Amino acid sequence: MLTESDRVTIALKRFSLISPVLNGQVANQKEYFEKLCAEPIEMPHYGMKNYCPKTLMGWLYDYRQGGLDGLKPGYRADRGVSRKVSLSIAEKIKEKRVQQPRITKIQLYEDLIREGAIQPEKLSQATFYRFLAANPDLLLPRTSEEDGDKELKRFSHQRVNELWQTDLMYGPYITEGRIKKQTYLLAIIDDTSRLIPAAQFSYSQNFSALRVVLKDAILKRGVPKMLYTDNGKIYRSAQLAVVCAGLGCSLIHAQPFTPNAKGKIERFFQTVRLRFLTRVNPIVLKSLEELNLRFWQWLEEDYHRKVHSAIKMSPLDLYMSQADQVTIFSNPTLLEEYFLLRVTRKINHDGTLSVNTILYETEQRLANSRVEVRYDPEWLANPSRPLLLYKDGQKVGEARQVNFHDNAHARRKGPGRPARTPAEATNEETSSLTNTETPLQSISFASFVDNANSAREAGEQ
Repeated sequence: MLTESDRVTIALKRFSLISPVLNGQVANQKEYFEKLCAEPIEMPHYGMKNYCPKTLMGWLYDYRQGGLDGLKPGYRADRGVSRKVSLSIAEKIKEKRVQQPRITKIQLYEDLIREGAIQPEKLSQATFYRFLAANPDLLLPRTSEEDGDKELKRFSHQRVNELWQTDLMYGPYITEGRIKKQTYLLAIIDDTSRLIPAAQFSYSQNFSALRVVLKDAILKRGVPKMLYTDNGKIYRSAQLAVVCAGLGCSLIHAQPFTPNAKGKIERFFQTVRLRFLTRVNPIVLKSLEELNLRFWQWLEEDYHRKVHSAIKMSPLDLYMSQADQVTIFSNPTLLEEYFLLRVTRKINHDGTLSVNTILYETEQRLANSRVEVRYDPEWLANPSRPLLLYKDGQKVGEARQVNFHDNAHARRKGPGRPARTPAEATNEETSSLTNTETPLQSISFASFVDNANSAREAGEQ
């Protein structure tokens, strides 16, 4: 059964295959698709599969019609049915793997069929591949050729915004009060002009910090065709992949253990250390904001306007000489939607859900359903700002922070009992306290004793 996470992962894989066509990196679309389909393609959840060019063209059409959501696979008609490899077959696979470490997947599958361990009609090749993919300990080891040194060549793109590189650098410590904090510089560099679309020091090295820098870069310098990163945790985030796919930007990761592949951004960090940090005394810095203000001033007045040794002109001049190649994102509101964080939550039976330990509530009709929550981290600090709820790519409602005081006085819906607003509840309480009707009669103990004595005296007489 495909989960929502599986559907997103498959959509991202399909986007990675068609993105070179979207970004104009392919001269002949038909030849490109035919070349891709010449060999099996490893698809998340499905394993190795053979596709025809017409299928990839269909994905291209689906993306242009519906964006990333259009690339998500539909639900299976038999979803919910378990398809698992039995333990006996798993043990057979392990035995074969120990006996023949370099056996290929197809050879392993055929040998198990020949020995009668599996039957093709009950365990297909695709299902077998998915099982191997879900068990990394059964994957084939790297060959000696793969382990050998690979040829490295310097490269540079001809047009601005064709490729952006991004990376992180450890910055100086800043003392705020009695606390000494480590800073990190997240920066993005344009491969062609060496211009820095955006860069910022922060106290964290997570996706939230990267999100701020990337959004600022796109607002100021346009949308890149490709974003080149290393394999760090923040760059492998599913959130980043969704953002890039939504913008039509191909997310590319460098090969592991190849720091030379990101030479331009590493060279910029060296320039920052030599020409900026050597002039900054961290002891006198009062805050992170002061460090960033000084850095941005140096970036605009010095780095962007100084002649670069590799391109023989300043980064700003080269970037502006190709300003007609820049695609500016004209709708900041729509851009905000692309950068909303996305998390999956199941709504409780009482219509509540939790995001970052904050309790939210929504309409009762969504109770016990699983939805995708989209939000900006700043919204969590504003109790009046609702979070957006989506299901299957469609907005289905909003969630607001729970107000326990108002809920305590709100009349619950029920047969013959319309809902009562908090204001009505407050007015009703005030009315009951100021009611001037005749109070209930009370009993005086002293009067009771006097009456009893009088009755006794009358009896004695």
